[in-house]
Amino acid sequence: MDINNLQRENIKNLKPYSTARDEYKGQASVFLDANENGYGSPLDVNFNRYPDPLQLDLKDAISKIKGVPIENTFLGNGSDEAIDLLFRAFCEPGKDNVIILPPTYGMYEVSAGINNVEARKVNLLPNFQLDLEKIAEAIDENTKLIFICSPNNPTGNSIIRTDIETVLANFNGLVIIDEAYINYAKQRTFIQELTEYPNLVILQTFSKAWGLAALRLGMAFAARPVIDILNKVKPPYNINQATQDLALKALENIAQVNEWIKITVTERENLSEELLNLPIVKKVHASDANFILIEVIDALKTYEALVNQGIIVRDRSKVTLCEGCLRITIGTPQENEIFLAALKALNS
Repeated sequence: MDINNLQRENIKNLKPYSTARDEYKGQASVFLDANENGYGSPLDVNFNRYPDPLQLDLKDAISKIKGVPIENTFLGNGSDEAIDLLFRAFCEPGKDNVIILPPTYGMYEVSAGINNVEARKVNLLPNFQLDLEKIAEAIDENTKLIFICSPNNPTGNSIIRTDIETVLANFNGLVIIDEAYINYAKQRTFIQELTEYPNLVILQTFSKAWGLAALRLGMAFAARPVIDILNKVKPPYNINQATQDLALKALENIAQVNEWIKITVTERENLSEELLNLPIVKKVHASDANFILIEVIDALKTYEALVNQGIIVRDRSKVTLCEGCLRITIGTPQENEIFLAALKALNS
């Protein structure tokens, strides 16, 4: 598969913006090229210079943890930026289409709408797995992207690995596997398959297990041609220096992150067991994420009762295949106890 043939014609011919830091190699001591303020900044740190547009130091640190070469790594302002850029680079507005698999992460459809690209919905099966037959039926010559969230949001389950491999092997477009919650899953990442599938794009994030949601830093891993195209269309300085510095510091504390993951998984199992004992809870869906989907007797009434006590969960009762369900993030042990106590009180 030639990835370059998948991109939009105007992107093929696009000359990317050349930043001040792209036009020289080596070391320099006097910077008079980018119209910066040479005196510094009013902060205690020097943020007066533009950041590395390709974030090479940060990518190098990520590479040591993920085992993915720098040239196969893209960093975005959240995974949402990578999602949007995939539409802008590979989907011709008003002509091409993508496939999404409800219930799933809502930004795939939002980005499709923003970019005037048809989002073809193929619902998951009742067990929240891929309907391979209907996916195959939905694909035509203008289908460019298929989004698979695994572990899936809002259902929490991992998608069967061999089913994903079937899609990868038989689709002549890009397959995007959103692994935002992979740190909490039993299933291993698809990163090891990058060399096997040129059409594979993996999304991961610093917002969940790494606890850096406020930084808005997402990762995309893919074959070199895909990464080159994303770098071609991205804004020149899409990751600010503060984010790069803080992420580098966070990567030094992987032991702390792993400990939080273990606690979260334990809390997830404990909370699931406790919820099953409550009359108000009809079902607790198995989860590989840092949240659980539960079916309750009256979802809206339960949601509002929790809100009135200052406890915010996510009402998913109007989402396809999630009728009557609430999505509960796994909090700290103390937060989980408060939530359980409030839910128990609704049964009394």
